[in-house]
Amino acid sequence: MANHEHLDILKQGVDVWNKWRQKHLEIRPDFSEAHLSGAELSFAHRYSANLIEANLSRADLSFAHLNYADLSGANLIEANLIKADLSNANLSKADLSNAYLSLADLSRATLTGAMISGAGLSGVNLSGADLSGAILSGADLIEADLSGALQPHFLITAI
Repeated sequence: MANHEHLDILKQGVDVWNKWRQKHLEIRPDFSEAHLSGAELSFAHRYSANLIEANLSRADLSFAHLNYADLSGANLIEANLIKADLSNANLSKADLSNAYLSLADLSRATLTGAMISGAGLSGVNLSGADLSGAILSGADLIEADLSGALQPHFLITAI
């Protein structure tokens, strides 16, 4: 379960959250199983946060710093992750269906078993990412960097 203190600080706005985060870098924020659907979290600094099974559907996480975050099993359906830093993040079994990830950094991220159908991945950095078992049907991979990525066995109608 999410840490209520962390949720209360986040609800005060991204600026308040980022200031608190800068003062408490040693704390791993816990938003596990939190219901943040539709939340405005662009530019949020959630480095190394615990977002396991969090509901972030339709949330605005554009430009957010989520590197090393654990988003395993998270609901990110239709989330805006444009230019977000998800490097080294764990997105295993996350649902990123129809999410917007253009120009995001997913380098060295773990996406095993993730649902990425219909996602906008144009210009995304997936170098060194683990995509084994990921479902990418209908995903837009134009100009995506897949160098060194462990890729799924086949892409179904990916463009």
